[in-house]
Amino acid sequence: MCNKQKFASWLIRKMGWKIKEGLVPEPKCIILGVPHTSVKDFIISWAFYTSVGGTPNIMIKKEFFFWPIGKLLRKMGAIPVDRTHGAVTAKHVIDAIKSADKMHLCIAPEGTRKKTRRWKTGFHTIARQAGIPIYLGYFNYKTKEIGRGIRFVPTEDARKDLKKIMAHYAAMEMEGRKKGQWDPGDEKCLITED
Repeated sequence: MCNKQKFASWLIRKMGWKIKEGLVPEPKCIILGVPHTSVKDFIISWAFYTSVGGTPNIMIKKEFFFWPIGKLLRKMGAIPVDRTHGAVTAKHVIDAIKSADKMHLCIAPEGTRKKTRRWKTGFHTIARQAGIPIYLGYFNYKTKEIGRGIRFVPTEDARKDLKKIMAHYAAMEMEGRKKGQWDPGDEKCLITED
């Protein structure tokens, strides 16, 4: 176990989180991080996945990549993204996944820390075009349980897949760090095109 993994294991225990599932077995995948209500979700997700021996690649808006924080974020596996050009960003990410030997890309499908009933479909598009599975990762502040979640293989029907994914999360009755900020949505408000 390297120093980074030891530190992450200590940190996740110190914060009181219980790990439910560990490292994803495939070399490439998308891991959803739900519910996303706080910047602290990044720290918890990083500590969890690093502690189980993984390297989480997390997309963070480019505005956070200023000195000296930008250098640290890159070392932690963060990828800067320009959210003003969703389609271009998705293509760059797909190309990066295809050319990488290993990438576990962590994405918050809500696309914001604010309360929203509309989830972005970029993660589905990326998974389909890169030919990789999606894991329904979670961090439940109510129970302090965190895990990579179940494996989900996306189909060509993004709307149907998103309904299934959101129903799965709704049944978990989770709570985000900011109480009342997370809403699993309903089938009338599921998709926002990137």
